[in-house]
Amino acid sequence: MKYIKQTFWGALSILFLFTYAFAQKSNYNRHQTFDPTFLNQPGTVYRSGSGAPGPDYWQNRADYRISVKLDTTANTITGSDEIIYTNNSPNALHYLWVQMDQNAFKKNSRSADVTPVGGNRFGRGGIKGGGYKLSSVKIKMHGHTYKANYIISDTRMQIRLPRALKAKGGKMEIYIDYSFKIPRYGLDRMGMTPTENGTIYQIAQWYPRMCVYDDIRGWDTLPYLGQGEFYLEYGNFDYKVTVPWNMYVAGAGKLLDPKDVLTREERDRLDKASKSNKTVFIHKPSEISKKSMRPVHHGYLTWHFEMKNARDVSWAASNAFIWDAARINLPSGKHILAESFYPKEVDGHHAWGRATQYVKSTIQTDSKLWFQYPYPTSVNVAGSVHGMEYPGIVFCDWKRKDARLWDDITHELGHTWFPMIVGSNERRYAWMDEGFNTFIDIFSTRDFNNDEWGDYDGVSDQPAKMGRIEQFYKAHKVKIDPIMTRPDVINPQTLGIAAYVKPAMGLYLLRHDILGKNRFDYAFRTYIRRWAYKHPTPKDFFRTMNDAAGEDLNWFWKEWFYKNWTLDQAVTDVHYVEQDPSKGSYITIKNLDKMVMPVTVEVYESNGHKGIKKLPVEIWQRGGKWTFKYNSTSKIDSVVVDPNHQLPDVNRQNNKWTPIGGSGK
Repeated sequence: MKYIKQTFWGALSILFLFTYAFAQKSNYNRHQTFDPTFLNQPGTVYRSGSGAPGPDYWQNRADYRISVKLDTTANTITGSDEIIYTNNSPNALHYLWVQMDQNAFKKNSRSADVTPVGGNRFGRGGIKGGGYKLSSVKIKMHGHTYKANYIISDTRMQIRLPRALKAKGGKMEIYIDYSFKIPRYGLDRMGMTPTENGTIYQIAQWYPRMCVYDDIRGWDTLPYLGQGEFYLEYGNFDYKVTVPWNMYVAGAGKLLDPKDVLTREERDRLDKASKSNKTVFIHKPSEISKKSMRPVHHGYLTWHFEMKNARDVSWAASNAFIWDAARINLPSGKHILAESFYPKEVDGHHAWGRATQYVKSTIQTDSKLWFQYPYPTSVNVAGSVHGMEYPGIVFCDWKRKDARLWDDITHELGHTWFPMIVGSNERRYAWMDEGFNTFIDIFSTRDFNNDEWGDYDGVSDQPAKMGRIEQFYKAHKVKIDPIMTRPDVINPQTLGIAAYVKPAMGLYLLRHDILGKNRFDYAFRTYIRRWAYKHPTPKDFFRTMNDAAGEDLNWFWKEWFYKNWTLDQAVTDVHYVEQDPSKGSYITIKNLDKMVMPVTVEVYESNGHKGIKKLPVEIWQRGGKWTFKYNSTSKIDSVVVDPNHQLPDVNRQNNKWTPIGGSGK
């Protein structure tokens, strides 16, 4: 989901519910912080203690063949879904669970029932006739086809098998014929956008898909309520979308039948775009509604796409689309295509006319820094969905422009890495995709600002600006949930902080103030490489970072991700050796609250000398007070803790010592 657009400082100013007293009494307890039992459970054959997949790691697989038709009069989708399911687990399965996300739009669904009276971004109640309508559910196993024995429980369907599906490679097929009414506003993840030249249909969660069966809890069947996103198996997708002849389909993956759905001129333009670093129109603004740009002038056309090794697919369709594209240059030397689809109403030069270059820059940077982009195209679609991500395709807000559009696009595309490549469980741990993605947005924005198009010091880069971060921890009226809170439990007003910004800030602190760039980047890339196209848990991430960086960071994971502790470092005293400043000095610092961090101390002497002393976090293993010797050569004018305001210190009034305010014996 898109990062909630507020000014960075304003958004974070409600980060924690604390009433902070400025007294010097310490709340610090070193035994709580450096807890030897934290993350101390042994590894398994499936997930090792190092955070890597174990020697017997497994995950199940779901391949799909889907065919649907869009009825633009009734605004419905009708189609068939064939799922080829492979049970790689060590357990025989007596039943399967299928996700039925469209049922969230039924009048009496759980999602509708938990939606506030006035609605919110993630729900506006059910719609008349909403949800899946099933005309047939069949299964095929062991060479026989059966009418499925199933029950539907809100957004889940259980299929009870006539015989157990064998462990370690057992396969079966599920055939579902279905239809559903397209919601006008679908939990800010799909819907319809009216424009001057036609409706934009952004279609997601549009086919029944398998729940995940894993080694953590077996079947993961949390219902789809809106704020919690998705947890999906990997597989290949072969899908067909039939639409009226005058519509264009923007689909994830490779278009397999361009000769059937595009004119020769459009195919030539696509070929030109695939060789061009500059944006090339495939369907120009002046060509909207021109019959000459369509290969047929009546009936329907079927667009056929293929997407390999993905966890989902989505698409959009409209007769109002402008379509442009350009080449993306990947680190390996491979070239793929960046594409944008948008209506005529948008301001081309200041907004969507630049969108394809935004796509290109983001994919190139994130591929260079983290892991190469794996899909044949990267598609960006404008519409009323405020920002939503799927493998190979994203939906972005058609009303955004300039820096806000850049931020929207780079964030949604950043989800390619989290959770499309690294397939975490979004329904339980929103921060493992939103927080990680907000973090990598910092670097895609910095890189963009260095190229010929770049002129946005946008909000994506602002988590790096730690100068007044202490404000975010002070007392406020809205309670902030810990990062490890389940998404559907997090207060919607503060989801942007708990799931997006605070995790991103934590990673930034690790990179810049705890591990350093080299060690952090190596460990972070190790995590991505280890868990690409797999299902990591939070512990797998924490343990991988510890392992690859060579640092026991359990104190940090506990205080930052599991707790809402705060930091208060202070300078409390300065004494001179034998009362002679030229012989050196003893400086005393304290940790007054529960959070700990390494310490940077800046010392100014009366003779003009300035010195920096860096102290590791381990000083706080001894307690909340630490005295160290500083080799001064003259009287000290001031001592400052965290002089560059890099740390989230809640009380900067005690960060500075001067002879007037303190002792200098």
